Amino acid sequence: MPTSAPLLATLSGLGLGLSLIVAIGAQNAFVLRQGLRGEHLLTVVAVCILSDAVLIVAGVAGAGAVLDRVPWLLTTVRLGGAAFLLGYGLLAARRALHPVGALTSADAVAGASLAATVSTCLLLTWLNPHVYLDTVVLLGSIAQTHGEQRWWFTAGAAIGSLLWFCALGYGARLLRPIFGRPAAWRVLDALIATVMTTLAVTLAVGAT
Repeated sequence: MPTSAPLLATLSGLGLGLSLIVAIGAQNAFVLRQGLRGEHLLTVVAVCILSDAVLIVAGVAGAGAVLDRVPWLLTTVRLGGAAFLLGYGLLAARRALHPVGALTSADAVAGASLAATVSTCLLLTWLNPHVYLDTVVLLGSIAQTHGEQRWWFTAGAAIGSLLWFCALGYGARLLRPIFGRPAAWRVLDALIATVMTTLAVTLAVGAT
């Protein structure tokens, strides 16, 4: 077996993992906002990385085949995710329209508790059916094409998740000077509201 095979499989997993995760979505929008606020950031990033790792490993281990046999499970997740994302989007829209008392800088008053933040992060991650389709089904299926090197592929995909969430969460601090202005937070919350609502509608339509 060529010694480069594990490296090639790892790089393939890294590339595909990044291509799937680097996109505007509910989870990324939440991590970005937490990074700008500097609030419970380490915990949020860790939850996202660990959740992705669990889902990736599950996909490679064969969970994708189970989802294919139980279509109603994804439908249930779609409807639950749509309801949650719609509610989160409405809250973001409210912050954008009525920013009284809203955060206007990274050093403003503390916001949600750690428990509430972790709960929101978990719900945004695990109630998103696209996570299962992309991470469990797609990544899991492609990993199988690497045969004995599939776990190297898995490691590469997990590393991609780690790199992305660390960069997104901790790189957000570079934007803090911009978000020292209340108007910038209103624009961000309006964007988050749009993303969440659009995803909610897409999920609800896809479940019917």
